[in-house]
Amino acid sequence: MATISSPGVGSGLDVNSIVTQLVAIERQPIVKLQTQATALQTKLSAFGKVQSDLSALRDAASALTSPSTWNQTTGTSSDAAAIGVTTDATNRPGSYSVQVTQLAQAQTNISGTYASASELVGEGTLHIELGTWSDTAFTPNPDATAVDISVGPPAQSLAAVRDMVNAANAGITATVLTDASGARLVFSSSATGAANGFRVTVTDADGSNVDASGLSALAYDPSVGVITMGRALAAANAAALINGAPVSSASNTLTNVVDGMTLQFKRVTTDPVQITTASDKDAIRKKIEAFVKAYNDLNSELATQTRYDAASKTAGTLQGDSAAVSLRSNLRNALGGTSAASSVFTRLADIGFDVQRDGTITLNSSKLDNALANLGELKKLFANSDTVTPANNGFATVFRQFADQAAGVDGSLATRSEGIRDSISRNEKRQAELQTRVDQVEARLLKQYTALDAQMGQMQSLSNYVTQQMTLLTLNSAKS
Repeated sequence: MATISSPGVGSGLDVNSIVTQLVAIERQPIVKLQTQATALQTKLSAFGKVQSDLSALRDAASALTSPSTWNQTTGTSSDAAAIGVTTDATNRPGSYSVQVTQLAQAQTNISGTYASASELVGEGTLHIELGTWSDTAFTPNPDATAVDISVGPPAQSLAAVRDMVNAANAGITATVLTDASGARLVFSSSATGAANGFRVTVTDADGSNVDASGLSALAYDPSVGVITMGRALAAANAAALINGAPVSSASNTLTNVVDGMTLQFKRVTTDPVQITTASDKDAIRKKIEAFVKAYNDLNSELATQTRYDAASKTAGTLQGDSAAVSLRSNLRNALGGTSAASSVFTRLADIGFDVQRDGTITLNSSKLDNALANLGELKKLFANSDTVTPANNGFATVFRQFADQAAGVDGSLATRSEGIRDSISRNEKRQAELQTRVDQVEARLLKQYTALDAQMGQMQSLSNYVTQQMTLLTLNSAKS
């Protein structure tokens, strides 16, 4: 039969407390390992932050080596209300005279007036085709498919026909125009341009396909003399003169009409509008400022992590770490170095990089403005790449290569981080091994002290019995 036991009950010996204290002593190596593991995790996190900042510096440097940064242009219009302009890196600086003679527009047809949008129009079939009108001749657009829309039965309202047309995706949109005179149905090409005109032929359930009653009131086909739905606007291409050369477009946005330049026509112009494109110096300045910020962020992080405060006698997480200290030193050396890439600028200080006592950079705007005025040489100072003669590399190239090497698989940061991860893994394994041993010791101690408790309990019982017997013997002797 199983027995219920509780250590210490038999003798009063505090077995659990004794075992807990002894096990705590056995656990001291684990506690020490846990402290070490926390320090290792902190160091790994610190290296992770450094790697993140180094990656940001690498990206900022890479941007300054990219041709798109230095080729980026910006456009200006002498009349932005008439013509807007945007450019990309494929554009080359230039000046253009642009005169808009025609805006692109969509064909628009308007029906006769109905009492309301709920008035019945009729029933039958609408046949809608997209194409080009030349006077009364219609040429179907080969890239568009004609659409048939069945209306009813029963007869449908103006609003219902509108919804059917919009649901059909036939290349036209329908709206109901309501004013004091009543409601009218409006058909408009979904896209501008001469090739997106349309004609509407009708098979009317009332038997007449060309009269103004029933569904045929929505027909439009001048090629056979049917114009029961009148045309308010004709489909047309935009037309303009660029430096005297005629151009046209199906829309009012002309993309790459000049390499890398997009024009937005907003109204017809009576006089030419001057469009000018030039290097986007503001964009380049922002890229340089982004590089400076990325450098300062990394420098500050390294300074914090490697600092030792003598007053408080506290050290940064990476204080004394060779990889971190070396990284900061190499960054400063690269920043203060020289380059033979440009014949005008040889140091970053020449273009306004002022290094402070704490290693951070401040930008001298006046010097940078002067450098931006000589964009070709500034580009060389940053972006030049020479695999044969490294001294001819630009600074952005140097920093990009430096970051690639330091953060690469075999780089100092990656190697150091991997070493820390290995140490953490070994630490965890050793903790598990020691924990197994501690568990075994705890079980052994509990068994030993429980047995001792039982023996002491038995001895105590025997002692009590002997004491009782001696007392009885004494009493009996006294009576006799």
